[in-house]
Amino acid sequence: MNHEQLAELEQKLKQAHQTWLGLDARRQVLIEQLHQAEQKLNEYMDTIDVYEKARVLLQQSAEYAREQARQQMETLVTNALQYVFGPLFTFNIELEEHGSRTVAEFYVTTEYEGVRVKTKPQDSRGGGVVDIVTLALRVALMETVQPKVAGPLILDEPGKHVSNEYVYYLYEFLKSLSTMFGRQIIMVTHNHHLTESADKAYEVSIRDGISEALPVSTA
Repeated sequence: MNHEQLAELEQKLKQAHQTWLGLDARRQVLIEQLHQAEQKLNEYMDTIDVYEKARVLLQQSAEYAREQARQQMETLVTNALQYVFGPLFTFNIELEEHGSRTVAEFYVTTEYEGVRVKTKPQDSRGGGVVDIVTLALRVALMETVQPKVAGPLILDEPGKHVSNEYVYYLYEFLKSLSTMFGRQIIMVTHNHHLTESADKAYEVSIRDGISEALPVSTA
């Protein structure tokens, strides 16, 4: 090997060494970047874990609050139905998840000679049941929604489809609602039985296009 060949090999060796130094420096940079990326990934996973736990906690809290509201509504409406129509009636709310929405279905269950029948309120013994369910649900919503809705309970023709044999129990139920929740009840009705149950009553008539309200004796 002559001098020129030796010099050429030394030059190639020097270039290879420089290339190796460059690659090694690049490797060190990549190792550091990988280490930083792993740290960020771990921090991100920790954050995701915290968010997931918070989401589950909020979901469970929402489910608990929802379950509490469901039970309160079922109890109040069941009490209303039993107060008016007797002990064989119960009210049930079934909750189902549809995607991101929770759908509630309402049912009235009656028992006759040991047989339980579950129907929608509108299919159960005519409009009287619907009237009582709707009335009780309105009260339940007023009492369970947050912030709580203050003020009187205003009713338009409550129980207008309830037959006369149950009207007495209806106005007894209304009185119990007023006492239980401390709410004044203001209602418009054509039912004289309900009028007689009021503490104060007024008969409204129209004369020459002008409404006139006159007190009615409830004694």
